[in-house]
Amino acid sequence: MVSVIRVHLPSEIPIVGCELTPYVVVRRVGGGIPITDDVTEAAPIDGYFLRYKWYRIQSDKQVNVCSVHPTEQATLQCIACLKAKIPVAKSYHCSAKCFSDAWQHHRSLHLRAASAANESGNEEEEMFGRVNSTDTQNLTSGSTPIYPASVTQRSGETWFEVGRSKTYTPSADDIGYTLKFECVVVDIQRKLPVGSPSQITTSHVIPAPTPPPRRLIPVNVVDLMGNADGRQSSAGNFTVLSYNILADVYATSESYSYCPSWALSWTYRCQNLLREMVGYRADIICLQEVQNDHFEEFFSPELDKHGYQAIYKRKTSEVFFQSSIYDLMSIDAVVLLYSYMICFIQVSQTLDGCATFFRRDRFSHVKKYEVEFNKAAQSLAEAVVPNGQKKNALHRLIKDNVALIVVVEAKFNHQGDDNLGKRQLLCVANTHVNVHHDLKDVKLWQVHTLLKGLEKIAASADIPMLVCGDFNSAPGSSPHSLLALGKVDAMHPDLSVDPLGILRPHTKLTHQLALVSAYSSFARSGIEQRRRMDLSTNEPLFTNCTRDFIGTNDYIFYTADSLTVDSLLELLDEDSLRKDTALPSPEWSSDHIALLGEFRVKPRNRR
Repeated sequence: MVSVIRVHLPSEIPIVGCELTPYVVVRRVGGGIPITDDVTEAAPIDGYFLRYKWYRIQSDKQVNVCSVHPTEQATLQCIACLKAKIPVAKSYHCSAKCFSDAWQHHRSLHLRAASAANESGNEEEEMFGRVNSTDTQNLTSGSTPIYPASVTQRSGETWFEVGRSKTYTPSADDIGYTLKFECVVVDIQRKLPVGSPSQITTSHVIPAPTPPPRRLIPVNVVDLMGNADGRQSSAGNFTVLSYNILADVYATSESYSYCPSWALSWTYRCQNLLREMVGYRADIICLQEVQNDHFEEFFSPELDKHGYQAIYKRKTSEVFFQSSIYDLMSIDAVVLLYSYMICFIQVSQTLDGCATFFRRDRFSHVKKYEVEFNKAAQSLAEAVVPNGQKKNALHRLIKDNVALIVVVEAKFNHQGDDNLGKRQLLCVANTHVNVHHDLKDVKLWQVHTLLKGLEKIAASADIPMLVCGDFNSAPGSSPHSLLALGKVDAMHPDLSVDPLGILRPHTKLTHQLALVSAYSSFARSGIEQRRRMDLSTNEPLFTNCTRDFIGTNDYIFYTADSLTVDSLLELLDEDSLRKDTALPSPEWSSDHIALLGEFRVKPRNRR
């Protein structure tokens, strides 16, 4: 027989659309090692299994929660929101000060609602349509209960049964109510419970905080189609999204103590990130800091449902052994090494990497190239570093960073009738450059290595290119200069950091790709976006915003001799983010912001 010794919920606040997975620990009666694996009817232990139920406590007074501070109870409601048919959850505030502080953002909801009401289409879908039809069904499943059973307890509470599995995803019908999870041991022969059930009650369910929608802003001198949001209807246009999503392994409460623990949990962040990405409807998505297990178990299958094909490159973390080493080791040492390698395999699942997705109805996969900077470092050390310095050189150069280069073919015609029938290829590079600020030489070497690889591809085909990622390099730094200007000035201060001599001669730090930063186009756009730009560098004021750092590390570069940028996703205002201290926050689930550009290929006869 088994008994339940602990039931625990990892997140103290249940959120609509975010799956709740209780932590249940059982143990055989009489002792033994605690068991955390699910004990199902299909895999019982000693003839017993666990049965689960979820209840909504209906008699508990429903609580309306603040739209700005979802853990606080609402005390006032904006009537104008109701008249404008804005989702009711966004109309609540916890205090007059809360309403006053949030007024600028709140007023924008009114303005956009009025604007959307004057346009064709569904107003709420345009403003808040971050969830696809499948997600919407999941979020509203409570309206048609699967298990319409009520149980009245002695206290007078009425429990409405909403689920019979270990996990449960709160629906919109649960907002403001508490949930109760029940777990009981069942005799598999008699199908009857054994002993009293273990129970745990949640806090009040809150709606998922929704970030304000970001508009696509035209950056061409003339919006040819005259669309209000700048999205041209040409079938030859395509959009590219680049986003460092903040790997769960780095999202610790020590690093981001200002973010509520429930908003920092992966169960919440993964769903919020997915809603955001799907809402942008990008044709190509380049993600950085994607953990191996999260790619395989979440992003790849979920984005597949939305029509995306996935390609992934995990960071390298290699262990090198000579083939004869085992002959010199004792049995105990071999066992210890084996144990270490098992741990390494387990840790490798949480290593992050770069993931590139593209819409199958818009592009087909042609080829991929994987750039492992570790391998390039070994080749470099063998070629230019003296034998006595190789160990120190590899220690400095090997940082596990990678780049993923994907070549796709468009399934639509970019260039008009004069090029019908001709293949249109596109090369998309996705990378995450080394983060250490004192390794300026390593950053520059990694970017230079990537660009040399792209030059080889460009030499073999007439192919437009996009270079996306988190370069961990500020505007004006040597990596940024190399990307944007095609060279690094010999007097650049970053070049003084070169203990291995890998950057010499400085004249080699060039490339022939006509790369331009997509967001530099905002420097010539309207006042609202220009004030979010650093006009001295023609780059955004920030793409990464934490409590201790704010600056630009993320870019989308494109070859301006073959591509034109038509629109860009609007930048965020620092003041709007600081209401939650910084990123990540309940609204935005990464410490970076997403960048997105709409591009079209120039006709070959105009290049």
